[in-house]
Amino acid sequence: MYSCSIKNAGKYSYLADKFSAGLKWLSETDISSLPEGKTEIPGAGLIADVQIYETISAEEGRFESHNENFDIQYVAEGREYFCVCPSEGLKVSEAHPERDLYFLDRPENYGSILLNAGDFVIVAPGEAHMSRCAVNAPEKVRKVIIKVKA
Repeated sequence: MYSCSIKNAGKYSYLADKFSAGLKWLSETDISSLPEGKTEIPGAGLIADVQIYETISAEEGRFESHNENFDIQYVAEGREYFCVCPSEGLKVSEAHPERDLYFLDRPENYGSILLNAGDFVIVAPGEAHMSRCAVNAPEKVRKVIIKVKA
């Protein structure tokens, strides 16, 4: 997992072109003007999925992982806790291979980070993660998720 503010993303030179293109688009695009749903990132071969939702309690959330894609999850408005742990040893409770989406049994232990507006996290294939977790109370979040092929 990799997490930092979008303002600091450019100083990480080890990022591959496909990640750099997605992060550049995020930093140059007025996300608040985009409708919910999928948007093509011109010239990058990437799709951004704009989502608007109310955060929920961590107890209500579900862990997921992917086999073929990295996630770049960028919080444009609002804030949430983002939970993560290795997926090793976790059993798949529901599989949607056509969407590269695998829901996992809840781990006994996991960590979380606070994502404020302007923050992003990159999750690698095989990392269990759960987003949409409320900080103190439910709040509206506008988020963009960019899938990057591994």
